[in-house]
Amino acid sequence: MPPVTVKIALVGNPNAGKSTLFNALSGLRQHVGNYPGVTVEMKKGRFTDRDTEFELIDLPGTYSLAPRSPDEMVAVDLLLGRRPEEPRPDVILSVVDASNLDRHLYLTTQVMELGRPVVLAVNMIDVAKAQGIVIDAQALAKETGLRVVVIQANTGAGLDELRDALRVAAGAAAPAGGPKLPDAFSDEAAALGEKLGAATPEFLTRRAILDVGGYTEQWLVGTHGPSLTATLTATRGRLAAAGCAVPGVEARARYGWVRAATARAVTKPTQRAVTWSDRIDRVLTNKVWGTLVFLVVMFLMFQAIFQIATPAKDLIDGGIDYVVGAIESHVTPGPARSLLTDGVLRGVGSVIAFLPQIMLLFAFIAILEDCGYMARAAFLMDRLMSKCGLSGKSFIPLLSSVACAVPGIMATRVIEHRRDRLATILVAPLMSCSARLPVYSLLIGAFLSSGFSRWVPGLAMFGLYMIGFTVAPLVALLLKRTLLRGAPPLFVMELPAYKRPSLYTVARRVHDSAWAFLKRAGTLILASMIIVWAFLYFPYKDAHGQRYETLIAEQKEKADEAKERIKEVTDAGRPVPDDLEQISTDAVREANRLNAEWKRGSYLGQAGRAMEPVFAPLGWDWRIGMAVLASFPAREVIVGTLGIIYEAGEVKDDEAEKTLQGAIHAEWNRDPAQGKYTIAIALSVLVFFALCCQCASTLAVIQRETRSWRWPAFTFVYMTVLAYVAAFATYQIARFITDHV
Repeated sequence: MPPVTVKIALVGNPNAGKSTLFNALSGLRQHVGNYPGVTVEMKKGRFTDRDTEFELIDLPGTYSLAPRSPDEMVAVDLLLGRRPEEPRPDVILSVVDASNLDRHLYLTTQVMELGRPVVLAVNMIDVAKAQGIVIDAQALAKETGLRVVVIQANTGAGLDELRDALRVAAGAAAPAGGPKLPDAFSDEAAALGEKLGAATPEFLTRRAILDVGGYTEQWLVGTHGPSLTATLTATRGRLAAAGCAVPGVEARARYGWVRAATARAVTKPTQRAVTWSDRIDRVLTNKVWGTLVFLVVMFLMFQAIFQIATPAKDLIDGGIDYVVGAIESHVTPGPARSLLTDGVLRGVGSVIAFLPQIMLLFAFIAILEDCGYMARAAFLMDRLMSKCGLSGKSFIPLLSSVACAVPGIMATRVIEHRRDRLATILVAPLMSCSARLPVYSLLIGAFLSSGFSRWVPGLAMFGLYMIGFTVAPLVALLLKRTLLRGAPPLFVMELPAYKRPSLYTVARRVHDSAWAFLKRAGTLILASMIIVWAFLYFPYKDAHGQRYETLIAEQKEKADEAKERIKEVTDAGRPVPDDLEQISTDAVREANRLNAEWKRGSYLGQAGRAMEPVFAPLGWDWRIGMAVLASFPAREVIVGTLGIIYEAGEVKDDEAEKTLQGAIHAEWNRDPAQGKYTIAIALSVLVFFALCCQCASTLAVIQRETRSWRWPAFTFVYMTVLAYVAAFATYQIARFITDHV
């Protein structure tokens, strides 16, 4: 007999530990998608307990079931069974913070009105105990009429009891208790319900009255006609005359009921003691010390990323080089070998080599979020954001964009005001995302790793990320004073308690990001690399019709023979003849001359040289210019493109040149006339990539969130112009300094 499947919806305030509980229950059996027609993320998981199969649906964190947008309406529709692609949940699991029970139970009282069995999971009991709060679960269950389970999601404590409660709740009756609004309100809601008809659930009828100007009202007016606006206005007028003015009547009724329930089930200390969390917050939320700590944390994060991940990156580079060498020694030259070694291995491999650094970045972000520090950073940045016309609520999406602009832009849904949300969306791509990390690491490693202090690479990485943190507020200020005028909104947020980061949560975040990066490398980046390789490989014959590969292979063989003879002479203890050294040097030089001629004559080289005047003011040659243009689908493509351009067919004089960093460094320093511009060119490319919008996915999500192509077009144009001007200024200033120092 197949197991019974019980569908459970997880509901809770942000920072209630809902996602931690979801991960603890479902483990690796979960997947993420999107609801059709909207941009709400759908996170599902499964677990089996005895003879019952549970399907979990993790709804976005919210403080209330009063929808303010179509996206927020999805959660309400799902709970009411109004989504055709998703059956109504059998049980609703309401997750609350034990240390903030009164505030979190407000949402639970709304959930109790949905006509479904409700299980109350009182989470983070350790924080409550540390504050001297004692919760009597049996008394709370008696007062609320709910099944109550005390849990500690990050340690797994209480999860067995929670599974039992969920299994028992399936098929049980919905809670009969809960807060009661005044009779006058109930009468008006009943009258409005008759007018709207049986197709409109009672819950939505009540919300239409309570949520003045909310999405429920807008949706019902769109369905039933403009006359409903007058009906709702008259209804609210009668309620105000009866002493039941909305929306205040709802808050009074719900919080009154909650306080009465917790008064008999929760014991709190008469005087709240100053905790270690309070002492830490005095520093982290201080406008001087807090800002200093934030900058130090960011600097140490990027320093660690560069220093710790470099050995792993070098190991991957070495593995790729070994495989390329093995293929080249066993396969004759030709398009197939070149596609495999240059297009796939050197192209995609150059990008994959930065996987350790990306994994470390996501690990640090996950740790900072899970321990509670990110909320303090948002609170701290509210002062700065308000001066730019935004609020601390914009900081969380911007900080999320450090990982990836796509979820960062989607996170702007928590911003109620349209102008503030749009301003945040338009500046979010300015934050340096993980896709920029390979570009930064490549050029910093090529030019700032040798001959400089070990702190310089991390400091350079930190500076590049700070460009986004500096420029984004300035652009937002300009937008708020021109296209998107409006006063900055008030920012009120709950600071979650500090906690030890969950190893599982951090590992899961790193795993998901690494897998997403590898899938991107195996699809979009691979396709881009094959196209770049083809444009660089063809035409592959010189003016005499001879294949460049054959000519280069002959010179390489001559150089290898000379090197082998030099080794034999050296091993025998005899002096190396000058002509033998010269043969090797001349062969390598001729091979690289042929390779350069091949690249310049390729379709990519011809296009690059035609556009070189556009890039010349930035100090770029055709190779960099083409790599930048090729990277429009995804920023990481520039690394793979440079990997193909600088390594395809080249003969290396030195082992250090076998990595892409070494090849670029050696290439730019072969000509003494160009050597003094090396740093200036590198800085120009870095600044351009710190500010440009080379990401098709970002533009697509901007269109999806704004429902207009005007804003993604605006974003691409303004960021490209900004990046070009900044790169031009950087190159000219750096060139002037290097010329006169």
